[in-house]
Amino acid sequence: MHELHYLDVIRKRIEGMNDQPALRGQHQGQWQDVSWRQLGQQMDCIAQGLIALGHGEGDRVGILSPNLVSWTLADLGILAARGVTVPLYATNTLAQSNYVLNDAGIRILFVGDQEQFANACELLAQGALQHLIWLGDSLPQPCADARILTLPQLLTLGDEASLVQIRQARETRMQLSDLFTLVYTSGTTGEPKGVMLDFANLAAAMEQHHRRVKLTPQDVSLCMLPLSHIYERGWSFYILYCGVLNVYMSDPRQVMQVLNEVKPTLMCAVPRIYEKAYAQIQAKVAAAPAWRRALFAWGCRLGDKVVARRQARERLPLWLRASYGLADRLIFRPIRARFGGRIRMLPIGGARLADEVNRFFLGAGFPIKYGYGMTETLATVSCWEDDCLPLGSTGRPMPGLQVRLGPDNEIQVKGPTMMRGYFNKPAATAEVFTEDGYLRTGDAGYLDVGGNLVFTERLKELMKTSTGKYVAPQLVEGTLGKDRFIEQIAIIADARHYVSALIVPCFQSLEEYARSIGLSYQNKAELLSNLKVKEFFEQRINELQQGLAKFEQVKVFTLLPRPFAMEKGELTPTLKLRRKVIEQAFRHEIEAMYAK
Repeated sequence: MHELHYLDVIRKRIEGMNDQPALRGQHQGQWQDVSWRQLGQQMDCIAQGLIALGHGEGDRVGILSPNLVSWTLADLGILAARGVTVPLYATNTLAQSNYVLNDAGIRILFVGDQEQFANACELLAQGALQHLIWLGDSLPQPCADARILTLPQLLTLGDEASLVQIRQARETRMQLSDLFTLVYTSGTTGEPKGVMLDFANLAAAMEQHHRRVKLTPQDVSLCMLPLSHIYERGWSFYILYCGVLNVYMSDPRQVMQVLNEVKPTLMCAVPRIYEKAYAQIQAKVAAAPAWRRALFAWGCRLGDKVVARRQARERLPLWLRASYGLADRLIFRPIRARFGGRIRMLPIGGARLADEVNRFFLGAGFPIKYGYGMTETLATVSCWEDDCLPLGSTGRPMPGLQVRLGPDNEIQVKGPTMMRGYFNKPAATAEVFTEDGYLRTGDAGYLDVGGNLVFTERLKELMKTSTGKYVAPQLVEGTLGKDRFIEQIAIIADARHYVSALIVPCFQSLEEYARSIGLSYQNKAELLSNLKVKEFFEQRINELQQGLAKFEQVKVFTLLPRPFAMEKGELTPTLKLRRKVIEQAFRHEIEAMYAK
C-alpha cells in the first residue's frame, strides 16, 4: 500500500468498508457516525464545490477550526480537488491568521470556530479572502454576503454532474510529488514558517507506522490534540489508512467525560496531560487516610518492580505476578477506568516526559508508546517498539530513517519523511539542511547502546547564564513541574546571574493546604503573598531540585495569580511555552526577582 497515493488508499477503504463507521462526532449533544460511503460522497462533493468556486490545482486552502468530523472531510475534499491543505490554529489572533493567509496565498477558508468567524469575516471584507465556508449547518450570525457558504451549501454546489469529470481528471494527474499540506510552525522562537510536506512524505510515514504500530479493526481512536498540528493530523491520517474509527472532540477540557463515553483504545497526547493527571492523583493520595497512602505506596513499589523486569525483558516471578495482580485490582484498575477502561495504546510526544511520571503510568498498566518527532519530519522520528520499554529514551528510529549526531550533539535526521522545505523561505530551508541532506533538528541527544534515541535538550532554547553556564530549561521545568502544587512553570536564566522561575500554582491543591493550616485570605493575590505559602513552595522546590546541578537550581521564584494562556500567545496549541511572549508579559515580575 505504501506506493499508492494516499487518496487511492482512502478510496480502497471506501470501497471495502462501505457502511462501516469511519468518523464519529457530536452533533447537538449526540454522537453521530459518518460511514466510509458517506465520507467518500462528502469528500467528493466538497472537492467539486471547491472547483465550482474557482479552486485551481495546487491552490492552498485554509482550515481554521477546532477538531470536528467536518475538519477531516474538508481536508480530504481539498486533497481530492488536488489542492493543498493549510491548517490554522483555532487560537490564532487576527494578525497571526492574516500572516498565514498572505504567506500561503489562501483565497478559500473553512471556519468552524464561532469566535474566529468574526475575524474571518473581517479578513473577507479586507479582501484577504474570496470565499468563507462555515463548517456547520447554519451560520453563527446572520450574514447576507454571497461569498460566505455553509458546508451543506458547498455540498449542494458540488453535487453537479458536470463537476465529477473535472475532479476525476484531476485525480488522474495526482502524483506523489504533489504537496498535500503546508503546516505553519507554532513559532516558539520566531516568525512562523510553512513546512512543505508532499504525498511521498505521507506515503513513507504511513508505511513506517504500519511496520512499527499495529492497529486492528476493533480499535477506536480519540482525536483530542488539535488537528492543526501535524502530530494529531498525521495520526488521524494513519487511523484512516488502517480503517480504524476516529472519534472527534472539539473541547479538550472535556476529555475525562468523553473518555468514559467513547471508551477509546487509542489516544495521542502531549506529556502535559499526564503530568497534570499524575499531580491530581498524587494530590488525592496525599489527602487520603494513612492506610490508603500506605496501600498506594505499596502498589507503586510493585509497579516499579514490574516495569524494571519488563525493561530487562525478564519474566515476572510468581510472587510478583500475584502481588501485582492484587495491587492492580485494588489500585490501578480504577485509575485506568477513568480513561475508559479499554486503552490499548497511548502515543505520547511533543515534549519531554519526566521518567518518574512515565514510570508511574507504566507501572499502573497504561500502555504508553513514547516518541520524538517534529513537524519538519512529518512527526515521528523515533518511538518505542511493542516488545521493549526503553525508559529514559524515545525509542529506536523509525524504519528507513537515518539518525546521526552533529556538532553539540545535535540530532540530525535523513529519510523519506523529511519536508521539502519552508514555503517562500529558501534561505531558512538551506540553513536547516546539511550539505549531505540531513535535517538539523535543533535538539540535542544521543543514541544509547540499544540504538534508542535519547533526547536531552532543545539547543535553540538552551539558556546561558551570565556566568557562562548552560541551562536546559525543559530539564528544570520537568523536574519541578511534576509537583502537585505546580500547574505551570517557566524558567528564566538567559544572560542572568542565576536561575529563577515564574510559577503558576495548582490552586485546588494550594487552597486545600491553606485550609489544612488554618490560613485565611480574601483572594488569590493575598494567598500568594502570604509568607507561609512562599516558605512552603521554597521548601518543596528545594527538595525537588536536589538532583540538579547547583547552577541549574532555581534560586528565586514568583507565584503568579493567572495561568499562561494560548489566547494571550503565551502557549502554543500543543502547550509549549512561548518564552519571549511570557518574558515580555511578566517583565516586571522578572526584573523584581533580579533586583533583590
